Amino acid sequence: MTSIGEALVTQLAERGVDTVFGIPGVHTVELYRGLAASGIRHVTPRHEQGAGFMADGYARVSGKPGVAFVITGPGLTNTLTPMAQARADSVPMLVVSGVNSLPSLGKGLGCLHELPNQQAMVSTVALVSAQVRKGDELTSALNKAFLPFSSGRPGPTHIEIPLDVAGADYDVIADNAETDPQAAADRDQISQAVNALQAAKSPVILAGGGSVRAAGLLRDLAERLDAPVVQTVNARGIMHGHALGVPASPSLRAVRDLIEGADVVLAVGTELGPTDYDMYATGSMAQMQGLIRIDCCQEQINRHPAEIALHGGAAATLAAIAADIRHKNPPAGAGADRAAQARTAAFEELGPDYQSQVQVLDAMRDAAPAALMVGDSTQPIYAGNLYYDHDRAGGWFNAATGYGALGYGIPAAIGASIAAPGTRVICIVGDGGAQFSLPEVMAAVDEKLPIIFVVWNNHGYREIATSMQDVGVTVVGCDPTPPNFEATSLSFGIPHQRCTTDPQAVAAAVTACADITGPSMIEIEAPVFTPS
Repeated sequence: MTSIGEALVTQLAERGVDTVFGIPGVHTVELYRGLAASGIRHVTPRHEQGAGFMADGYARVSGKPGVAFVITGPGLTNTLTPMAQARADSVPMLVVSGVNSLPSLGKGLGCLHELPNQQAMVSTVALVSAQVRKGDELTSALNKAFLPFSSGRPGPTHIEIPLDVAGADYDVIADNAETDPQAAADRDQISQAVNALQAAKSPVILAGGGSVRAAGLLRDLAERLDAPVVQTVNARGIMHGHALGVPASPSLRAVRDLIEGADVVLAVGTELGPTDYDMYATGSMAQMQGLIRIDCCQEQINRHPAEIALHGGAAATLAAIAADIRHKNPPAGAGADRAAQARTAAFEELGPDYQSQVQVLDAMRDAAPAALMVGDSTQPIYAGNLYYDHDRAGGWFNAATGYGALGYGIPAAIGASIAAPGTRVICIVGDGGAQFSLPEVMAAVDEKLPIIFVVWNNHGYREIATSMQDVGVTVVGCDPTPPNFEATSLSFGIPHQRCTTDPQAVAAAVTACADITGPSMIEIEAPVFTPS
């Protein structure tokens, strides 16, 4: 007889799950009973937070939900931070946890890993949290957990199975629900959008993370409209090297000027959130005339009303619009000229320090073409989020926007690498952020993943120290001593290189690591911040 835990694994495999990130514990043993024979790959992080961030990185690259198995109580609380990051960035993630036995729930008996109300706690960040009390609730719970991945804006979901339920017999015939791909928006509204776009003299497109899997369609529409395309952080790479591409933050004055100069703005798969559109906390964002929004989430559309709101999937809706859009005949290169002016002014706006860091990123990209670049909150990532043109759609992402969780980079890079076998991954972390999740490097060693861990070592939290000094606060707590990264690499059994911030030196180091089969580490010796 199959157990409920085994049935869970079987049904996950039937839904296309091929990888699970998790640390086994006494409260999840029954979830692991059928795992070895299921064909699902199990990856063991060193901390449950790592499991969640790995699931996040896997989901962003694969387009499928990342799945984590965690224990009751501390396992789940350790995973809440990755779930919150996934919710902020609309990343599909399923967390499956245990929970104490049904008769003990809510009674405060002092059971191992007990929480007053585990499901209520996780519901603060999960789009869906379902508890399975008996076998005939399992498929329904999975249907509820998977529905947000194909309907509306995705995010983290949760299923918990009590200890006394996971090992119980499962004698139900499963009937997994089929999910439909996201449809296009309403036909009449699409016609309105087509008319507005066709009549526009100086349109601009805002591309968010929701447009990444429709990159080809978006490029085609931009060319038909002769419209510059401003790419938020999670959309970088969809217009690499294109004359209409503006790979710069809409928080920059130069990009805001471009947007405000448009007579029609088409926003595709972007929540218009402040970490992209107002990262300097001015309390405002660029004023947008003739705003047309495409988003798969009606609630999200309602938060920023538009003149024309298209509720639908980006790919289907863009295809429907493009079917009726004729190529424009504007003055030669008008859109490209506007895009070029915005790019030049935006780069100048960065200042010398960030400009030099963007040049380092360019050197990494050129030394490892089509690599995935996964980052943590660190100086070159901040610079790149302001201005950087990656060469792969969906290949640049980090946790320095949205929820902004430190410790993201290393485990997320591992998940990304597993989702794209054989693809070079460059993980960019600071020496401070690396210490949040440094042990996870050993998971990359276990899995023999081709990840280059790049540590930007400026001996502290420079961005925070600068912020404190800028507002007249005495700098305290921003200089945690970093480990000896060369010795740490030796303990991991991976190659280590050290170089300066000179772009040529960085490129040489990346090139040297590119032929290494498994993980490696590059330590970039960055200027140390000294409070004035």
